[in-house]
Amino acid sequence: MSAFLSLRVQFGQYTCRSCLARLSKAAKRHSSTVSSQSQLRRPSPVNKSKLPPSPARTRFAPSPTGYLHLGSLRTALFNYLLAKRTGGQFLLRIEDTDKKRTIPDAEKRLFQDLRWAGLEWDEGPEVGGPYGPYKQSERTDIYHEHAEILLKSGRAYRCFCTAHRLSELAEQRSKLGLPTDYDRTCASIPKEESDSRAAQGEKHVVRLLVPDVYPQFVDLVYGNVGRTLKPGRRGDEAYEDPILLKTDGLPTYHLANVVDDHHMKITHVIRGTEWLPATPKHLAMYEAFGWTPPEFAHVGLLTDQEGNKLSKRNFDTDIASFRDKMGVFPEALANFVALLGWSHGSRSDVMAMNDLINKFTMKFTKGNTTVTLGKLWFLQNEHARIRTNDGGKEFDEMVDKVVELVSRNSSLRDYETILEGRSLRNYVAQIIRADAKNYATADDFVSRSHFFFTRLNHPTSVTDAPGIPTLAKDLAEIPEGEWQLDRLKAKIKEITANAQGVANPAKEVYHHLRKVLADGKDGAGVADIMAILGHKESLRRLGVDECHQMC
Repeated sequence: MSAFLSLRVQFGQYTCRSCLARLSKAAKRHSSTVSSQSQLRRPSPVNKSKLPPSPARTRFAPSPTGYLHLGSLRTALFNYLLAKRTGGQFLLRIEDTDKKRTIPDAEKRLFQDLRWAGLEWDEGPEVGGPYGPYKQSERTDIYHEHAEILLKSGRAYRCFCTAHRLSELAEQRSKLGLPTDYDRTCASIPKEESDSRAAQGEKHVVRLLVPDVYPQFVDLVYGNVGRTLKPGRRGDEAYEDPILLKTDGLPTYHLANVVDDHHMKITHVIRGTEWLPATPKHLAMYEAFGWTPPEFAHVGLLTDQEGNKLSKRNFDTDIASFRDKMGVFPEALANFVALLGWSHGSRSDVMAMNDLINKFTMKFTKGNTTVTLGKLWFLQNEHARIRTNDGGKEFDEMVDKVVELVSRNSSLRDYETILEGRSLRNYVAQIIRADAKNYATADDFVSRSHFFFTRLNHPTSVTDAPGIPTLAKDLAEIPEGEWQLDRLKAKIKEITANAQGVANPAKEVYHHLRKVLADGKDGAGVADIMAILGHKESLRRLGVDECHQMC
């Protein structure tokens, strides 16, 4: 007796030979139909660097069971960029049927985080559209209608097996080294009996009757996929037959995903490779309904340097943390995420959203992508420089944040004396303009620029080069009314030329000036620092007393 047959006898679910023969014939007819349809609908190979010839309709369909993370933001961004690049539409759909795992504020946070990152959806919650509702919890009747279509066509069946039986079956099959898929016990139940048991309220699920061989398809990243994926395994009578409707009447991801994508006219689906094994099941469902499936592009997972999938333990923090705790700019984060698994032909990796849209193609890299935050901070610096050069509200936001931090830091109150009536906001704006290339976050910038807000004590010895401290005091020759950047640079050059008997006068002069003016910290140029500090404070730090200045 085969291992499968012994299990069927043990669980009291033996199926007679005539029923098995009937099932076998039906499966063969189904397989033949699917095979011919597959040949007709199989997409032709596509150059993955090319764009579709017509506007693409894409979607991002998150579940409110958690907050938006790097991986999910990347999925949303790739779909958004394809839609915008081709003049199509980007949809947002909420897959909220898993009520037990739903987090109360996740949906609201999702909307906030997507908009902050620059991703506005054309159709979806809070926006509307012609194919709504855009929340799966409001589409239950639609899923029931389509499950009934499959039941009537014989492409699906009701399964009345209890959770206990399924658990024991899986356990026994696992012990025998067999796949733990379903054994299709309930597929042999006559339709009249199935309808009657369901009408009497007997608990059941609805399963898809998958073909013997899944339809082959062309993935836009991985090419031909599906030739070796066979749900029915000879000799062990195991079938994947995914559940479409659960016992509570709610749809699984498989049914809702396919039905929604079809009715919302989605043309392209970009998603992670973790969904690649499920795609043949989805294509089998498209075939069962007689629908043309969208194009699929599966992108590799995001991993850490050890090859582990990103998690909370290895910096896959939610997007709000990048914004609120780390102070990352939205354009820097979008730029960073776009580069994770996407190849472009530009010389520079620094791109604003419009640049990403204009340069986007379907050229994704195969395999997983290692994430390191060094690139993020490089892009943050570059976008800080761009914000500073462009001015406008983004630069104003940088200034306001630094002003806020300085104002509430009691250890930096010296700035009121240094300013001598000048505007703190204008003062901070000058500092950022002079040192934008080193701007990472407001907190970091305030920390590295503390010398602008604190009255440093004049050190007694800052260089071993003789005469340089004295020469540096010649800066006092510049009148207060001429204390400008060009004049300061010229004077520093003159002081360097007058430094006799010093091996490297330029190095020693700048070392001395940076030490007394900026506590030795790197950052803006010394002439910029003096221009920002002003005439009086700069000379005080150089050790020039008021009498010397007046004389």
